[in-house]
Amino acid sequence: MRARGFTLLEILIAVLVLALGIIGGVALQLGALRARHQAVLLSHATQLATSLAERMRTNPSQSATYLTLNYDALAEPVPSAPLAHCHGGACDAAQLAFSDMYDAKLAARQNLPAGRVVVCRDSGLWSGGKLQWACVGGAAAPVVVKVGWRGKHPDGTPQTDAEGEYLPGVAMAVGATP
Repeated sequence: MRARGFTLLEILIAVLVLALGIIGGVALQLGALRARHQAVLLSHATQLATSLAERMRTNPSQSATYLTLNYDALAEPVPSAPLAHCHGGACDAAQLAFSDMYDAKLAARQNLPAGRVVVCRDSGLWSGGKLQWACVGGAAAPVVVKVGWRGKHPDGTPQTDAEGEYLPGVAMAVGATP
C-alpha cells in the first residue's frame, strides 16, 4: 500500500518559501515608510526655504539682518522670541525681519528633526557632490537659504564628513535677491 500526501520535507520547503515572502514584504514596507518620512521632511524643508526666500524678497532693506540667521535646533532648542511678532500688527522693516527669522526657527524646530536654517552668501553650494552647510562667498555671491536636518545612516548613526561635521539630510538652496 502506497502512502499519499505531503512529506515532511515538502511542508518545510513550503513554509520556508512562505517565510521568505513575508520577510521580503515587511522589508519593502519598512523601506516605503522610510521613503515616505524622508519625502515629508523634504517637503517641509522646501516650504520653509521658499517661504523665507519670499519674505526676504518682500523686505529687501533688511538683507543684512536676514544674513545673520544661522539656527541649529540642537544648539538653541527654544529660540528667543522677537520684541514684536508682526502677525497683523504694524511693524517696521527690522521688526518684520526678526519676526520672519523667528517664524523660520520655529518651523525648523517643529517640523524637522534637529532642524537647521542658514541664510548666507554662497557661491560654492556643492562639495564632493553633496550640499554643505558651510557658506563660501563674498559680497558678489548669491544669497541662499539652506534648510535641512542632521542626517542619519539606516543603522541610526549620524552622517558626518571627513572633518566630523554633521552632513545635512538635505539642504535646499533657494536664490534670494538681497
